[in-house]
Amino acid sequence: MLESIENEIPHVHFKDVTFSYPGKKENLIFKCNFSITKPGFWMVVGKNGSGKSTLLKLINGIIKPKYGIINSKANIGMVFQNPDHQILMPNCRSELLININQNISDYEINKKIEYVLYQVGLTGFEKRPIHTLSGGQKQRLTIACALISNSNFILLDEPTALLDQPSQLKVLNTIKNLTNDNKKSLSALWITHRYEELIYADSVAELKNGFLSSWQEPSKFRYN
Repeated sequence: MLESIENEIPHVHFKDVTFSYPGKKENLIFKCNFSITKPGFWMVVGKNGSGKSTLLKLINGIIKPKYGIINSKANIGMVFQNPDHQILMPNCRSELLININQNISDYEINKKIEYVLYQVGLTGFEKRPIHTLSGGQKQRLTIACALISNSNFILLDEPTALLDQPSQLKVLNTIKNLTNDNKKSLSALWITHRYEELIYADSVAELKNGFLSSWQEPSKFRYN
């Protein structure tokens, strides 16, 4: 089942999805409708507190909607704002190893590790201790972990928020290159409050007052 989903085009569909946290009368997400049905680099922009992280949690199944329907067929991987919150092991190889969810030979494991490190621009980092990595390198390692787990739909929760500008650009370009690779169907949904990041996306939508706007080309997108 895992392999069959991996080789298919991932998709996510929200129909009239509403969500509020316990004890809160106000709906943070309200009658939200959208679809992602093809590979690409998708971005959702919105102010702090607009519900962007909540949207990702709904997609990932961490929380359930109050009303509405969520349909998805994807192997979902997650990249958090702070990579230190998800990296567990002392070096790059061991971190990648715990994310391999297939019963494969040592030779295949070594090839997969070598390949995903190449994909995120960390060739030769297999034995590098985690504490020697920069913030941007850690964030690219978490992307490699999603790839090695056979994720074909990666959710990124403001992954550049804690990075300096050169590291921000490397992470953005990493995702851009991965989603442009025709060898594998990969979607990435990136949430941000930084308007300047939108030019990297294939499609952009704004989350405001619980509603998600229609998808637009970055060059045509304007804040409401």
